[in-house]
Amino acid sequence: MAQWLRFERDGQTSFGTLKNGTIDIHTGDLFSGADNTGETVELADVNVMTPCDPAKMVCLWNNFRALTAKMEGEIPDEPLWFLKAPSSYIGTNQIIGRPQSYDGPVVYEGEIGIVIGKTCSHVPEAEITDYIFGYTCINDVTAVKLISKDPTFAQWTRSKSFDGFGAFGPVIATDVDPMTLTIRTVLNGDERQNYPVNDMTFPPHKLTSLISHDVTLMPGDIIACGTSVGVGSMKEPENSVEITIDGIGTLSNTFVNQR
Repeated sequence: MAQWLRFERDGQTSFGTLKNGTIDIHTGDLFSGADNTGETVELADVNVMTPCDPAKMVCLWNNFRALTAKMEGEIPDEPLWFLKAPSSYIGTNQIIGRPQSYDGPVVYEGEIGIVIGKTCSHVPEAEITDYIFGYTCINDVTAVKLISKDPTFAQWTRSKSFDGFGAFGPVIATDVDPMTLTIRTVLNGDERQNYPVNDMTFPPHKLTSLISHDVTLMPGDIIACGTSVGVGSMKEPENSVEITIDGIGTLSNTFVNQR
């Protein structure tokens, strides 16, 4: 397993693999030919960025059976997805601010994200492993009251795409079996979510294949796999939110409630 991350140091953006607090610096392209330079830098001496720069983030709704059951809903026949704007992306340790145009509750949603490694279009599930680069942690932040504010138009994109609402990172972990993983969300020191990936209605490989039949997925694109029970609003003036997936890492952000 490797943990890939991007970082900024002395005004320059670089990337590499992280192990025991040390980054092995690479050059080239993360997804198609990264070369180890032999140089290292300590994690404590850099600013960690989002681990990649997706052209799009495809996000799932109603993709976990436990949450479907809690909502007394129906298991969907096909993936229900929307998009987040690229301007919403932020990395670990960055601030999420309350949107000035919205005064309702803002909720966290801890999720696992699939990171695409090469152009993926109409790929059968049996071949999809070659197209998945790895996995990352996601906080799919949501201005929840906006979704149904207008009875004529469900505002999924707007409610999910404010600046900072697409937090992900800190790394992309490769060579992990997502079906063995568990997602934990801790809000202000209290665990709010703890659920297994294997409860997905459409698990990662099937999900990626199905979405590739809807839209072409590009290297660096992310599929946010949806969330499960335990979603809630961030009510304090400042809220610490940590999304942890063992084997991947911890995505840490602060949501500031004041406008």
